[in-house]
Amino acid sequence: MPRRMKPMPDLPALLERLNPQAELVERHLWLIALFEWLRGDCSSVAASIARIELLLDAMQAHPGSRVRLQAWWQTLVDTIDGTALLADYGFASRSAFISEFFERVRLKLLPGTPETADSSALFSLVLSHGFDAQWLAALDEIALARIQALLQPPASAPADASRPALSQWQSTVLEAVTFCTTQVRAAGFTPELRLRMSAPAREAAAFHCLVQDFETLRDVYLASPADDSDERQAALQQFRERLEACRSAAATVYTHLDAHGISVNLVFQLRQLRERVLRIRALLDCLMSVHPAASTARLLSQLVLVGQERRSLRALIDSNTSMLAAKVAERSSETGEHYITRTRAQYRAMLRDAAGGGAVMSLTTLVKFIVLSIGLSAFWSGLFAGLNYALSFVLIQLLHWTVATKQPAMTAPAMAAKLKDLGAPGAVGTFVDEVTHLVRSQVAAVIGNLALVAPCVVLISAALWFAFGAPMINVKEADHVLHSITLLGPTALFAALTGVLLFASSIIAGWVENWFALHRLDSALRYNPKITAALGVGRAARWAHFMHDNISGLAANVSLGLMMGLVPAFAAFFGLALEVRHVTLSTGQLAAAAATLGLEVLTQSAFWWCVAGIVVTAVLNVGVSFYFAFRLALRAHNVSGVNRARIRAAIGARWRSKPLSFFWPAKEDPDQGTPEQELPHG
Repeated sequence: MPRRMKPMPDLPALLERLNPQAELVERHLWLIALFEWLRGDCSSVAASIARIELLLDAMQAHPGSRVRLQAWWQTLVDTIDGTALLADYGFASRSAFISEFFERVRLKLLPGTPETADSSALFSLVLSHGFDAQWLAALDEIALARIQALLQPPASAPADASRPALSQWQSTVLEAVTFCTTQVRAAGFTPELRLRMSAPAREAAAFHCLVQDFETLRDVYLASPADDSDERQAALQQFRERLEACRSAAATVYTHLDAHGISVNLVFQLRQLRERVLRIRALLDCLMSVHPAASTARLLSQLVLVGQERRSLRALIDSNTSMLAAKVAERSSETGEHYITRTRAQYRAMLRDAAGGGAVMSLTTLVKFIVLSIGLSAFWSGLFAGLNYALSFVLIQLLHWTVATKQPAMTAPAMAAKLKDLGAPGAVGTFVDEVTHLVRSQVAAVIGNLALVAPCVVLISAALWFAFGAPMINVKEADHVLHSITLLGPTALFAALTGVLLFASSIIAGWVENWFALHRLDSALRYNPKITAALGVGRAARWAHFMHDNISGLAANVSLGLMMGLVPAFAAFFGLALEVRHVTLSTGQLAAAAATLGLEVLTQSAFWWCVAGIVVTAVLNVGVSFYFAFRLALRAHNVSGVNRARIRAAIGARWRSKPLSFFWPAKEDPDQGTPEQELPHG
């Protein structure tokens, strides 16, 4: 069924409805309808400009309508406080990121009413489309002069020659500059920003003199608004320089955040301060530039865009979390470099560490079946399963071993960082080398995990048989395993979901590590008097060092384990039959089923469909996690314009010429002989 379009109002009908004595809501509804007519179908800026010319011509041809419009305009400006619009529109009423997030949710979900005296609320209803910014910016000097003359009320009394009077617009703009200036100064004095500024920025005391410089400029301007004297230009230049000094002083906080941890709330406050400085500059142009009407049109155009962004949740998240994303990607990149093996010695070390991880995961498989056999409710079963996974992952980390699926979220940022330099000579070949190293390292980790988890599960099952007369699982449970992890079922979907959880755990790890550094908890553990009194100075120092080195891994492992156990339980609450498919755990489960069913299971097609399911699970666990981490790293590093076809062709050529290099380091490896890198663990 075609969408019913709202009928477009016509100009004669609009002018007929113009009534300065109407109720407030009726006047505002008329204004909204007028701008709908000016906007048209948002397809042509020229058409909107032509409608403005038509409106101006109609006002000139009908003096009665012109008088009514001027009276209507005067009623509007007397009723609505324009200062709030110019000074505060687009800025958060609160300084916290979370409160601003929910405020934007409210703005998106709840409709606004034209029955309001709030100029900002009315502005968002009248100029509600991004197209408005385009035709406002396209207004020329002639059209702006005609609009100004149309809205200018007739003089009611002669001005005082000793002190020239300001127009209502000039007074409003000047008051808005006053409000913005005091807000910038107050923001500069908040402890969160002031204590993190550089020492030279604090010593310069730019925020201390800001209001004084503005008052000097205001006094000079009020003495002669129309006279662009040298004194006024000097005061204006001094105030602009002071604003720039304030902005520069606040920018030094970013250096502190980058070194000591990112605070999203602080980044939000810094962006607000910067935007207020820019707003002050735009308001000053409306007062003191050579073409104030054009500056006013630009300001209104900017306010339209600000209003659009004000309702955008994505813009808020992107702009204020970009530094945190970059910090997480940078940290992951540093860790991921150590997961990439380049020599045979490193390759063997990866196999060894992965084999150790596989051995621990065989015990995880045993505990998993024990938890399932108890028959707990969905939540408690999921919680204990999650704790089982988390403790196993932490144990692997503490034993300096590794789990294959934890690596992609770390290696992806390392690969993304290398894409920034693809323009250099030979960079594509070097990048293909790194891809080869990465694939080979991941294959080694998967093989190492699976090569030991399966035989260890079989040995445990055999030991249970000899000790208690029963294997790890009974025949019914073994049949259930064959039917659950088969490729013919939803295994691929569940494996992709697990890949998302693997990526999410890396984000949680980066956030926790940043939070740990931001609040200087390593220093608190090392020097806090209560902690040193309880643990002793030496032990407190060792704990601080341990947490500094391992907080990221602990957060990743614990969060991943709990998500793997609890996400299916919470999904079941909503009727979603979701499960996790982790390649190492699935291999352990299949090995337990094979130990119960005996060698004849090798003749069953169900077994080999499960083997195929494990292969697909490995690919999706690794691939999905790598994909999301890689995309995040690309955005965090601002990498764009990558010639993907060129890279794919180079990788394809390497595969055709040296396929074994993706699985085993060759003797002619150019990095052969370099010192063995220490591989991180967990």
